[in-house]
Amino acid sequence: MRLPFRRRSAAPRDYSRARPKLLAIAALAASSLVSANDFTAIPEVDLDLSRLGRIGLAGDFTGISFYEFEGQSERPVRRNGSESLLAVLPNGAFASIASTDASIHDMCVSTFESGDVAGVVIAGNFTSVDGTPSQGVVMYNTTSDEFVPLDGLSGQVNALLCDSDSNRVYVGGSFRHANSTNAMSWVHGEGWTPLPFAGFNGPVSSITKASNGHIIFGGRFTGLGNTTTPDSPDGQAINLVSANITSGSSSTRGGFSDPRNILCKTDGQDGPGDTWLLQDNSPGFWQASFGFGFRPSKVRLHNTHLNGRGTRTWRFTALPINGILNMTYVDPTTGRNVSCTSECPLSDSPDVVFQDFHFVNTVGMNAFRIDISDFYGEGAGLNGIQVFTDDISTYAIDDFNEPTCSGLSISNPSTATATGPWTQSPSLESNSGYLTARLSGDISEDSASVVFFPNIQQSGNYSVEMYTPGCIQDGTCATRAQVNVTGDMSLSPDGRFTTSLYQTNNFDKYDQIYFGFIEASTEGFRPSITLTPLGGQSLENMTIVAQRVGFSLVNSTGGLNGLFDYDPTVDTVDRNNFSSSAIHRLGAGFSAGSAVTSLETMGDLVVVGGNFSSNGARNVIAIDTTDQSPQTLSGGLNGEVRSMHLEGSRLFVGGGFSNTLDGQASGLSRVAVYDREDGTWSALGAGVDGNVWHVVPMRMNITDDEPETVIAITGDFDQINDFGDNAAVPVSGFAIWVPSQRNWLQNLDGTAPVYSGVLTASLLDIPDSGPLFAGSMSSASIGANGAVTLTEDGNALGQFPIKIQPSTTRSSTVARRDILSEGDVNGVVTGAFYEEDDHDVTILAGHFTAEDGNGSPVHNLVFINGSAENAVRGVGDGISENSTFVALAIVDDILFAGGDVAGTVNDGPVRGLLTFDLASGTLNSQPPAIDGGNATVSAIQVRPDSGEVYVGGAFESAGSLDCPGVCYYNTELLQWNRPGFGLRGSVSALLWTSDSLLVAGGDMTINGSSASLAQYTADDQTWSPFAGQDDLPGPVEVITRGSRNGDQLWVSGRAANGSVYVMKHDGSDWHVAGQTLSLDTVIRGLQVLTVTSSHDDTDVLSSNQVLMLTGSIGIPDFGTSSAALFDGTTFRPYILTTNSGNNAGTISQLFSQHQDFFTNRGINMALVFVVLIGLAIALGLMFLLVVAGVVLDRLRKKREGYVPAPTSMYDRGSGISRIPPAELFQSLGKREPGAPRI
Repeated sequence: MRLPFRRRSAAPRDYSRARPKLLAIAALAASSLVSANDFTAIPEVDLDLSRLGRIGLAGDFTGISFYEFEGQSERPVRRNGSESLLAVLPNGAFASIASTDASIHDMCVSTFESGDVAGVVIAGNFTSVDGTPSQGVVMYNTTSDEFVPLDGLSGQVNALLCDSDSNRVYVGGSFRHANSTNAMSWVHGEGWTPLPFAGFNGPVSSITKASNGHIIFGGRFTGLGNTTTPDSPDGQAINLVSANITSGSSSTRGGFSDPRNILCKTDGQDGPGDTWLLQDNSPGFWQASFGFGFRPSKVRLHNTHLNGRGTRTWRFTALPINGILNMTYVDPTTGRNVSCTSECPLSDSPDVVFQDFHFVNTVGMNAFRIDISDFYGEGAGLNGIQVFTDDISTYAIDDFNEPTCSGLSISNPSTATATGPWTQSPSLESNSGYLTARLSGDISEDSASVVFFPNIQQSGNYSVEMYTPGCIQDGTCATRAQVNVTGDMSLSPDGRFTTSLYQTNNFDKYDQIYFGFIEASTEGFRPSITLTPLGGQSLENMTIVAQRVGFSLVNSTGGLNGLFDYDPTVDTVDRNNFSSSAIHRLGAGFSAGSAVTSLETMGDLVVVGGNFSSNGARNVIAIDTTDQSPQTLSGGLNGEVRSMHLEGSRLFVGGGFSNTLDGQASGLSRVAVYDREDGTWSALGAGVDGNVWHVVPMRMNITDDEPETVIAITGDFDQINDFGDNAAVPVSGFAIWVPSQRNWLQNLDGTAPVYSGVLTASLLDIPDSGPLFAGSMSSASIGANGAVTLTEDGNALGQFPIKIQPSTTRSSTVARRDILSEGDVNGVVTGAFYEEDDHDVTILAGHFTAEDGNGSPVHNLVFINGSAENAVRGVGDGISENSTFVALAIVDDILFAGGDVAGTVNDGPVRGLLTFDLASGTLNSQPPAIDGGNATVSAIQVRPDSGEVYVGGAFESAGSLDCPGVCYYNTELLQWNRPGFGLRGSVSALLWTSDSLLVAGGDMTINGSSASLAQYTADDQTWSPFAGQDDLPGPVEVITRGSRNGDQLWVSGRAANGSVYVMKHDGSDWHVAGQTLSLDTVIRGLQVLTVTSSHDDTDVLSSNQVLMLTGSIGIPDFGTSSAALFDGTTFRPYILTTNSGNNAGTISQLFSQHQDFFTNRGINMALVFVVLIGLAIALGLMFLLVVAGVVLDRLRKKREGYVPAPTSMYDRGSGISRIPPAELFQSLGKREPGAPRI
């Protein structure tokens, strides 16, 4: 899906709640970056989870994010070589703006003379961007969101330099355009413009602009494109005959099954012994493994045409890096040069005897595999294969040299002869195996010798290097000595040389033993080099080694070697005056065959990185363009430099090194930083355990302050090395260094985002736009393994205080809920909270490994004690580490944990169900073990207002009680009981809909009749099919309430055709969820939740309710989502996860402290009704007060002795008598007498 780069209006969003505050991409802290990357925001989910208390999400994941923006997905990192132009969303996730069909190598921002941005230039070996044909380079307009191909190049582009001063883009790589090769420039308004020197005779890897305005090119070239370099490419054949040849899916037909049939075959003849076939209608592979390393430049394949068979498409996989190599070839139909990667075609035309495929990149390997994916006719096959290289090498082990079989017609193949006590030694840490001679006594030049005869196909000037393996790897440092090397390079008397070399080097090295003219091999003369011990040494025991000799043809017309200094102010280039430039002189000092991979300008310094050695430095060196003096940077590094990035005065470097050349900086394992201010190399922690290919800057907000630049590295490594108090961290070839913290992002405390994949380039400062990245990345807002917390509004995630290790095993497909029998459950499956009597315990259960407070592993069922500083503990060693827990329930202080559980407690067996006393933190006496069937428990439900614990699963008995499918344990009597008769089968889910009605889902029978959903009436202990269960398309796997009183149900399962269904029973009828989910959907949990913002009422959900589905939910036109919300009409993604092994994760279920899911707090009553109700209440209260006053007054009068006056007419006057005035007024002013007393 194409992701638009500009914002479309959406509901406002409070990002402060929606993501971690400790760590976030810089867009969260810098408003300019937020406004620059404008994406379509997804309206916020207004869940009301306030009455649930603490909430957790359990699953199998390593990273988790909310779905907040279009472009987010759970799609894993692509491994087919394709990459994308990426941007960072405000929530920290990477999102693809557009995809390419291959890799992106470089990017730069191009501007007009006015300073306005013309666009972002993107370069690589792709042929299309966002579906638009684009050969190697394209311009991206960040304003219009359009890609404009810069047509005209044929090949791949490796390097770019956008020069705003000249309104020009310099382009380098391995390509052609008109009469130029490997270097061009693009001028706005003019298009492609050739440079005065017409390019180079080899590929360009990097371009930089020096402080003096010169343009510096680096790569693997020896001359300019407008000169003729006397070089014959692909001149050396790799010896396949001595390789170990294997195959897969070979045919069983006699004479066609042996993969060695196609060695030394060039005539194209089909037949037994000449052709290798695959099985009919089957893909397969052909593999060769070698005892030496090599860098192939071309592979030649002869297709078979036997009975219409043949190979249609294939790919070349380099081993052991397991990399699919990019190649170019000539299309036999069109005659055009075409590139291919994973599906390279072979012609089925009998007129095409063979096809040559040239490798785009020079890659070292010691094995390769031809993977055949498609075929002609009834099956694939080959008639011949040859592999060639540009490297001219002769090995001491003659089996490594060129093949001598007559079919290849190699006139003078390279060879070697050895005399003396030589033995073969393995390559160990070296490039190839080698010969070792252990000498003693009277040692002379006659004691041993090796003579190397190279295949020199054309005369010319060569640089000859002798390669010597290090002595530490084979433990011979104490006896290594000097050797004498002599050579005969031509018939001329001046063609002989003699030199001596020390072989006491600790690590592999090479020495230039000759530089000059070498005559081509003929029948009358063959160049040769002889290695012997140097006589006269005072050693009684001596070890000498012989590995190989390399020959590099030198361009005699220029003196270039991987570096070129171009002055753009001149119109012509004087190819005879290269020595005037210090850059050229520096390159001329590199050893032959050197390669420059990276260039950076550091003030007045131009820093050169690559695979080279020169006087005083190796693999990295700098030159001051003001005084043209070289700077050795402490002697350089002891291994190849592949990538560099300059940040201020610090140069970050990645490659294949382990230390500085002088060995004074420890911990530089494949990545390091050079500080110009103090002139020292420093380690990044202790580095990583494999080679680094890319060093790319990112910006992140590590604290709540300003965003800072961090360094992302990509390469072939599996872990971040341990250092200080930081343990080793497993990674998948990607890591981020945080300079301000002097640590890796993966080691920092707090809720950190998580990333994986490949990052090849970035642009952080693009005017009026946000940063852009290139690569193939997956990301998540929070890195967490298996469990996270969820806030009451459903819009913020957090971490539990526990270290859970990532899952180490995983099935090829996401598991269903009832997968205990298959044994492939991973991660956290469920959880619970225990808070009785001031306890604060979080329980996590599943199949995983975590660390307790001492760093020791605990497995599968863990307890986090919040009352004891979040101490973590397990259940002890008595329970098998292979156990899996999938269901939990708490009765009083006792935890019931069920699943595929096995072990021993108090010398008694445990199977299927485990109990644990949460109050005392001990394993108490256990219920008798579950047995029969798979002996697994899938569901546990406690009968309301009782101590009866019902368990369902795949079992036949509990203890000695016959109790198939469902059984209950009486916690008061401590015994198992069978709930009725007639039910058998496997039960996946249980739910009490009232205190007397239990619903069970699964693959069951009731009295012999099939049932997907059954109900148990506890009062009369009978099982019966659930009403309308015949309408369900398959066994029920998940059940949840659809209403507070339980008269409505939601269920999910899988139909017979493999599709997933979600249905609701409204008390009388079944309703199907409207939208169909994809076939790969797996539902692990269902839960009705309340929302504060209403939607339209539907037949299945009220306007203030949504249904949350957890698992791996396949939503049409989106992909999978680990949690999704259903509003009665459509499914929408809610939470996305990632997992180790380049997989999407899953969420098993939501678990909470309380179970009050149906509170209707989100709907507010109209104001008029509130007023009327308030008035009615006030009037009612006034009436009650009046009545209460009257009652109290009567009670008071009664206590004071008042009696009613007579009311009969005949009696009114009889008792009246006159009262004297004195008696009437005599009591005035006196205290009132008390009530009359008796």
